[in-house]
Amino acid sequence: MGVRLLVFTGLSISLMVTDARLDTLKPLRAQMSLIVAPLYWLAGVPGRAWDAATEQFSSRSELLAENEKLKAEMLLLQRRLQKLAALTEQNVRLRELLNSAALVDDKVLVAELIGVDPNPYTHRLVIDKGEQDGVFLGQPVLDARGLMGQVVEVMPYTARVLLLTDTTHSIPVQVNRNGLRAIASGTGYPDRLELRYVADTADIREGDLLVSSGLGQRFPAGYPVATVTEVIRDTGQPFAVVRAIPTAALNRSRYLLLVFSDRRTPEERATDSALAQKHVDHQQTAAPVTEVKPSTEKKTEPRRKPVE
Repeated sequence: MGVRLLVFTGLSISLMVTDARLDTLKPLRAQMSLIVAPLYWLAGVPGRAWDAATEQFSSRSELLAENEKLKAEMLLLQRRLQKLAALTEQNVRLRELLNSAALVDDKVLVAELIGVDPNPYTHRLVIDKGEQDGVFLGQPVLDARGLMGQVVEVMPYTARVLLLTDTTHSIPVQVNRNGLRAIASGTGYPDRLELRYVADTADIREGDLLVSSGLGQRFPAGYPVATVTEVIRDTGQPFAVVRAIPTAALNRSRYLLLVFSDRRTPEERATDSALAQKHVDHQQTAAPVTEVKPSTEKKTEPRRKPVE
């Protein structure tokens, strides 16, 4: 057995030396490589499968992580977009409010809504301006579209505003088309006013604009209040049913205008007018008098009759 092993080993060495020097076994090696190549490929299948599986799982994990990251970034961008949209709308509302303030002849103060009365049966707001800012009871409040209500309670730094639609609120109005006067009262609904005691034959129709008449010396005249949406006439009733929708965005406006109109009573206005006229008369009286030069012409005195 040992002799055979030695002989086989010797032959192998001889063949290796011969092949290395003379390339006599090159054709045989080529044929053997064709036979052994599939065996090499089969032997490498488990490793390649493992590498492919590992790469697939790692790629899936990376894709999942990247997907989660992109979702988070998308949420952040959506939040920023929403904030940008809110800022854009706020900018538009402020521009409308500034344009409205430019159209108001009286002095105005911009206030921001900071609270809403939770009682569903009252329509009241809380604003961030109070007595320290000159706010007073009964002060008119409006937004960029029209009158909203009036101040009913004043605190040092805040105030409460009663809206037009509250059931306890009424405002004298007139039809802008023909001057017809009426009283617009709140109904408890944020989008509806009613005109009380309008004659069935009154000249009023849908689409008419109602403006403040200025009667009562509470609201300045000429501000938009509501638009008539429905007129119901019944020949058996003395008064027509007239409903209107407020022009102001009562449940959407965030920035408001406080109007500082002339708060004097008619007697005070008459007194101030008389004082102003008296001052003018005094100024005219105190004006320097133009010096009149004496005439150079000689005047002939009439002859007197001698006394008998």
